[in-house]
Amino acid sequence: MNSIVLGSPVLSLLAAMLTVLVVGDFASTFFYHVPQHVWGKLHLRTHHDRRRSYWDHAVISGDPGVMLDGFLGAVPYIIIAVACCKISFFGAALGLILGQLHVWWRHTTELGWKTPVPVRNVCRALAIVLPEDHDGHHRNPEIEFGDLFRFYDAPARKMLVLLRTLSPRRAPRRRSTVRPIKRKTAVSTGVGRG
Repeated sequence: MNSIVLGSPVLSLLAAMLTVLVVGDFASTFFYHVPQHVWGKLHLRTHHDRRRSYWDHAVISGDPGVMLDGFLGAVPYIIIAVACCKISFFGAALGLILGQLHVWWRHTTELGWKTPVPVRNVCRALAIVLPEDHDGHHRNPEIEFGDLFRFYDAPARKMLVLLRTLSPRRAPRRRSTVRPIKRKTAVSTGVGRG
């Protein structure tokens, strides 16, 4: 079940685990998350709905739409994990488990979590998304992309801009089709009143 591809079971486990996390985050960010922000409604409706607790919808929700969005975001990780089983089954499984634990952890700011400074310093050095970072993405869906790793944020934002310029639905309207607003009454500026 577990092949020793890299000459050592520990190296094989680490290689599979890191591949699931890094490549899975890349695939989920660029093939699901960013396109959902341009063309999709499911992710925006479930993940960025300010009327809902994002702790609830990320961790304990039984809503089918929320569960579908979570599953679709996880599919790239699962595909990579299946491919990594040839390197190390346990490493691939550990990658999926760590990814899921990170999903829960990054939604804890709503519960009052503040990352301790030593943990924050280690995570910053490894470019790992903190709960505070992900909270920024909930508040402003245009920033802090990348589920696990912060180094995907800048390229994701560039891809978001590119996809919006290429999308016929998102193309800016030509000036000739924009009509000026006609007012029924004059607007008082308040100038000259005593």
